[in-house]
Amino acid sequence: MTLSHADYQAIASKLKPNGQAFIDGAFCDAADGEKFETTNPASGDVLAEVAHCKAADVNRAVAAARRAFNEGTWSRAEPEERKEVLLQVAKLVREHAHELAVLESIDAGKTINDCMEEIGVEVPKFFQWYAELADKTFGKVANTGPGALGLVIQEPIGVAGAILPWNFPLLMAAFKIAPALATGCSAVIKPAEQTPLSTLRLAELMHEAGVPAGVINVIPGYGETAGQAVGLHSDIDTVSFTGSTEVGRMFMRYSGDSNLKVVGLELGGKSPFIVLGDAVMDDDLIDHAAMAAFWNGGQNCSANMRQLIAAPLVEEFSSRIVDRVRAFKLGDPLDPATDIGSMITRDHKELVMRYIQSGLEDGASKIMGGNSELPGHFIEPTVFQNVTPEMKIAREEIFGPVLGIMSVNSAEEALTVACDTDYGLHATVFTQDIDQAIHMARSLPCGTVSVNGYSEGDIKTPFGGYKQSGSLARDNGTEALEQYLQTKTIWIQTKAG
Repeated sequence: MTLSHADYQAIASKLKPNGQAFIDGAFCDAADGEKFETTNPASGDVLAEVAHCKAADVNRAVAAARRAFNEGTWSRAEPEERKEVLLQVAKLVREHAHELAVLESIDAGKTINDCMEEIGVEVPKFFQWYAELADKTFGKVANTGPGALGLVIQEPIGVAGAILPWNFPLLMAAFKIAPALATGCSAVIKPAEQTPLSTLRLAELMHEAGVPAGVINVIPGYGETAGQAVGLHSDIDTVSFTGSTEVGRMFMRYSGDSNLKVVGLELGGKSPFIVLGDAVMDDDLIDHAAMAAFWNGGQNCSANMRQLIAAPLVEEFSSRIVDRVRAFKLGDPLDPATDIGSMITRDHKELVMRYIQSGLEDGASKIMGGNSELPGHFIEPTVFQNVTPEMKIAREEIFGPVLGIMSVNSAEEALTVACDTDYGLHATVFTQDIDQAIHMARSLPCGTVSVNGYSEGDIKTPFGGYKQSGSLARDNGTEALEQYLQTKTIWIQTKAG
């Protein structure tokens, strides 16, 4: 249920966020007592003081997670028991959806509509979906002669670490926590320092739902302190990281420098939105093009900001996309009429503005937007025309509301330009030719290709990237479970009958 702007403001005024770490079933301060502030990026208001966790706190959390795993209250519980608890988590998230959505909106600058969709719908769906999988996964029996019985089983890997991004805080927490706990793992979660509050509240609700002490631990802190300590910890068995490619490389090094833990990476992207010459230039296409670039203010790893348009369609596309983007309302994230909220921090706003300036210096034509003279960390959605493949804005991940239009003369040229990147996360293709659609989808080296609509798929389909957009690990789908399981062969010699 969507409330009014005043209703959401009233909820926000009553919130008293807890910024303490959540370790072994209870809130606690960092071992050294140090704290940092988390602020509302749309207003600059301080929301809470947050525990600044470091290696000592990570050690405490990992010790609690390991103890819980070894005791078996969760790891060796009947899968039906884990299912019932995770279903209760889903129920509690739904019951507290307005509170959690407002908390996330003010902590991340995200629009309340997006937060309600993600937290009121998607987050509980993840806990419910993986809860239902908990008792529906099976091993294998190898084909042998009569002298042996070969069993192939999967067991929870142990203690799972998860490093979350700031752009979809609670949704990414659900991406990782739900499958990890469904398999029987214990978890140590490091939320982004910019957006820790909703994940801390989720941990409290999970404990209320019946998740045993030590199974879920949340340690807020900075990447170079808490995050690094998770990556280097020799008693963490797997780490799932969502964030930048640069930091993803660090976690690969941390693994090599510690216990060779499994590392699952979902990293950056520079995803193309391809409109071929036979595409129908209707409102649906334009809506998808606008949302592909500007959803969540462009702060999205799968944002389609390189828009490769068949040359005969460029002028019509440009005119219509500008009209559509002008209709977006930029403003207070708690107002349901707002379409685009704020950038996450002042530093990030300044980074995006430097990209806009580089586009101008490289010769692209700014046909709308780019104004940053607004209160808070806001940037008007920006559209460039005459973008060419060598430009910085065509090659680097901007992570802000900047769309670049590139003219292409054929499907093969579109493929050449689209593939000329270090990334391989996502692509969208619009065409009425099914053969061409299949050819493009098979030829694009990326983890998800969406045809005739911008989409990342849904909970049933794996999400992750090729090349420098990720590792072989995937979030979502049954494939997500693989990050948190290890395979064992049991070979039994038998007497032939």
